[in-house]
Amino acid sequence: MKKLVKITLGTLATLLLLSVGTVILYRYIPVPVTPLMLIRYFSDDAPINYEWTPIEKISPDLALAVVSSEDNLFMEHNGFDFKAIEQARREAEAGIRFRGASTISQQTAKNLFLWPGRSWVRKGLEAYFTVLMELFWDKKRIMEAYLNCIEMGDGIYGAKAVAEKHFNTTPDKLTRNQCALIAATLPNPRRYNSAKPSKYMRKREQDILKCMKNIGRIDFDKSEDTKKKTSAKKR
Repeated sequence: MKKLVKITLGTLATLLLLSVGTVILYRYIPVPVTPLMLIRYFSDDAPINYEWTPIEKISPDLALAVVSSEDNLFMEHNGFDFKAIEQARREAEAGIRFRGASTISQQTAKNLFLWPGRSWVRKGLEAYFTVLMELFWDKKRIMEAYLNCIEMGDGIYGAKAVAEKHFNTTPDKLTRNQCALIAATLPNPRRYNSAKPSKYMRKREQDILKCMKNIGRIDFDKSEDTKKKTSAKKR
């Protein structure tokens, strides 16, 4: 029994060190491949169109568009939007159609480290990796990883691939409207195609553009300055 306990604790400690180490490593190096890319490749024989691109070479409108579409409070929360989670829970209990409450941080954690699905085990691991990312990364790095690794079409991952495949351009040259269209596909990028937008997507595009106008811009440097000042005050 003692041997089993030792083996179990040793395994858990190893997994803990590996997960923390990987998160810290990805803070500094491009993500080579994600579990989702491999799952799509081996199960659906889908190609992997993916190339890491620094966020400085991606149109800032794309970051603004995904924040407007997916997570308005991205720059303010610490990985979780508890009001949205509570609202989603109430809607589910009332029998209202399920809607996601995942933040960009959570979606990044899922895409970088986990598999698709809605099991409690996966959600628990998603929360764990989200906490690690928010602890060791800044918002700029989370957004950079999101814009590079998120699925944006069938076999298309990240800003560079979608810019080239759907708009015949480079990620830094994506227009405001193109960025809004890309963001409009994210709930289901294998169903919605930013290169061939449906009426629904055109409506979503306009909604996202309005939200982008209201938000204005995303200033990652200012966010980090504020975070440092807040941290200094607590000390």
